[in-house]
Amino acid sequence: MWDGEAARAALPVVLDGFRVTLLATVLGFAAAAVLGLVLALGLRSRARLIALPVRAATGFVRSTPLLVQLFAAWVLVPGLDALTLGVLVLGVHYATYLAEVYRAGIDAVPKGQWEACTALSLPRRRVWRAVVLPQAVRNVLPPLGNYAVSMFKETPLLSVITVQEMVHEANTYGSTHFAYLESFTLAAAVFLLASWPTSVLVRRLEVRLAR
Repeated sequence: MWDGEAARAALPVVLDGFRVTLLATVLGFAAAAVLGLVLALGLRSRARLIALPVRAATGFVRSTPLLVQLFAAWVLVPGLDALTLGVLVLGVHYATYLAEVYRAGIDAVPKGQWEACTALSLPRRRVWRAVVLPQAVRNVLPPLGNYAVSMFKETPLLSVITVQEMVHEANTYGSTHFAYLESFTLAAAVFLLASWPTSVLVRRLEVRLAR
């Protein structure tokens, strides 16, 4: 049966965990966004010595569960802070997916744009900075938003390497005070309240960019 007093006592604990969850999501997605672009450029490289290892590495990461990667990193890098390690694993894991998103966005730039840049003899760096990347970013914003929401919802997996994120804190409070119903319900509510508006904004962005 629901205990209102237990819920009120659990709320500050859950919100403290939410701050860690939010921090891990923001830092992890920032790392994924940067690394994903680097991997996308590697995948598009004409040099086989670059493209083949990048393709093999991204395929391996995408083919293994995030939970397994967290355990492996926890064992192989024992001296690193748990939150830092979790952020790095999240960043690398999602970077492999964002790389394909970036690559699709770059490939979607009309061929005529590339030909016009060649005809104008624009420097390669300026072509990417002023022509290709602005159009590619416009194409990939909606899927990037979806992956950000997905990462946010997968942060509870960080609890397996002792990161004190929201679900970890809810579980700890529930086991200590025998209030699992209240603590986990509050955690679920916070997840919903945080992710639902973002999902709505992403859908609206998709509609706007499709016009």
